[in-house]
Amino acid sequence: MEIAEKIRELLKQRKWAVFMTVCGVTGLLLIMISSLLPDKKTVSDSTSASGLSLSECDEHCSDTEKRLGEMLSCIDGAGNVRVYITFGSCERYIYASEGRRSRSEGKTEEEDKYVMIGSGSEKTPLVETIEKPEVTGAVIVCDGGDSPSVREKMYKAASAALGISTAKIYVAKLR
Repeated sequence: MEIAEKIRELLKQRKWAVFMTVCGVTGLLLIMISSLLPDKKTVSDSTSASGLSLSECDEHCSDTEKRLGEMLSCIDGAGNVRVYITFGSCERYIYASEGRRSRSEGKTEEEDKYVMIGSGSEKTPLVETIEKPEVTGAVIVCDGGDSPSVREKMYKAASAALGISTAKIYVAKLR
């Protein structure tokens, strides 16, 4: 019973009540301030959910240009080769979704929802597929660009490698 009596005495003292009030108010202020600060995880999730960041997209573009340039320089008569590729957009994520359809009295109702994985505040949408950046055109400049046979080989090789029509490729002689 001594402990219960000591607690009652502490609660009766004015200093203890002021101390507890100050602690409570301080705790509430800290909670309010923390809600105003940006969440580090939210910032990093926004770039991953929307696809590649701009620097990663640029890295992908330059890597594709380098690989295509190396491949085209192996063509007989090409000589030095420089490649510039244009892309329509960066990588795009397609998220899995589930739908529900109901029909009644000539009406059709559809409801689509993203499939979420994780628990609590850690839920993230499930990525179904990742679409690679779409190539929209290419410029190839090479030493042998004035030869019709080399130009034709360049057009065909670049078209096959990039998956675009030859109308979207331009081949010229390197000066």
